[in-house]
Amino acid sequence: MKVLHVAAEIFPLVKTGGLADVVGALPQALISAGADVRLLLPGLPAIADAVLHPRTIYEFGPIFGAARVSLRLARMPYSHVPVYVVDAPYLYRRPGGPYQAADGAEWSDNLQRFALLGWVAAHLAAGELDLGWTPQILHAHDWHAAMACAYMAAHPATTAASVFTVHNLAFQGLFSHADFGQLGLPAHFMHSHGLEYHGQLSFMKAGLKYARRITTVSPTYAGEIATHEFGCGLDGVIRGRQADVSGILNGVDAAVWNPATDSGLASPYDAADLGGKARCKAALQAECGLASRADTPLFGVVSRLSSQKGLDLVLAALPMLLASGGQLVLQGSGDAELERAFQAAARAHPAQIAVRIGYDEAFAHRLIAGADVIMVPSRFEPCGLTQLYGLRYGTLPLVRRVGGLADTVVDASEQNLREARATGFVFGPANAAALESAMVSALTLFGRPDEWRTVMRTAMARDFSWAEAGGHYLSLYRSLLPA
Repeated sequence: MKVLHVAAEIFPLVKTGGLADVVGALPQALISAGADVRLLLPGLPAIADAVLHPRTIYEFGPIFGAARVSLRLARMPYSHVPVYVVDAPYLYRRPGGPYQAADGAEWSDNLQRFALLGWVAAHLAAGELDLGWTPQILHAHDWHAAMACAYMAAHPATTAASVFTVHNLAFQGLFSHADFGQLGLPAHFMHSHGLEYHGQLSFMKAGLKYARRITTVSPTYAGEIATHEFGCGLDGVIRGRQADVSGILNGVDAAVWNPATDSGLASPYDAADLGGKARCKAALQAECGLASRADTPLFGVVSRLSSQKGLDLVLAALPMLLASGGQLVLQGSGDAELERAFQAAARAHPAQIAVRIGYDEAFAHRLIAGADVIMVPSRFEPCGLTQLYGLRYGTLPLVRRVGGLADTVVDASEQNLREARATGFVFGPANAAALESAMVSALTLFGRPDEWRTVMRTAMARDFSWAEAGGHYLSLYRSLLPA
């Protein structure tokens, strides 16, 4: 089975969130299961300069505002997965992030940048660009790759089936209605049954309307996005495709996230010998300038700082945490007011709170290994990977009961503790009182060390491997192939 994955980012080269982790790990899991998988990525500097042995296989004329575009076939570093890179220096080779400039402003030509990615994907799927390899399945990830589904629908020679995965419905790729002419699609694609969305054009809707099958990154989120509360204005579209929507839970790359082999930790550890966990905590406290205390729970946060992620709830709950003697280490960036508020709290309570603005992958590993509790109090969360990393490292997740968080964490209720099922702490309403109640549960259980260690071991025993997720995707792909 030949499968082409199309995305805008991939770990470890370009990462703004969990999408990169998925694109970095899922193709490898599929290859291990016997599939013939390749990637298609934009030629961002961090990608184009890192791939191995690139060779040009197709040259295009001027397209989407770029005077020179070529398609290169190479190998990914680290994994050696085959990858096609769309080399368009005018559109991709620039400083800043994949979607925004250094000042946080969206690139003004994002429509052309990601329309090109989808257009090239569709022509690969039609067998026109690489005569030696044509995919049977094209799997597009999030709005950046969604136009591939529309271009495939418009291409009469395409025989490949399309799958579109929604990683976060809140980011939709909305552009001016007046820009539709730049896409090169027939006029009927800009009607309400196509790309039109309240007077704009929506790349996300291209995936939702034209893909053969739609997946999300957790079963609960697949149901949530069909509701008004979580549908971000597209719930009607999703309800119209309900029979074609399913949720497949993300996995964890065990080669990257494994406390027994993680070379960046102060001390390795596993469920059989948790001694290294205590040493990781002491090292994190020392690194962050916190009071060196083994007897107080250390709460951790690795997150984008936004209301979606519930970080305002964490701020509201800080007085209770401080009064209890607990500690907090936070890494993240985002909303400027949240950044300033957490930094002010850290200055006021340096022995209990440490804040690092920005993202550092190595520090994220040390934080998750050293914390006792990892908090993910999101208002909505398609899957969430941070809580999965926490489970893997015996760092008990404290999460809101939404999306993939609800699918992966079992609350430490008295019944679940008796049944040895508990793996963390779960709360319901998106308010500070509910979060505080869950934090009190964590503080109480921390005071019962034997039970805490039992829950840690239960958490570490959970299997969220990509092998299982890959099997579900392969089953989906097979259902789309001709009988």
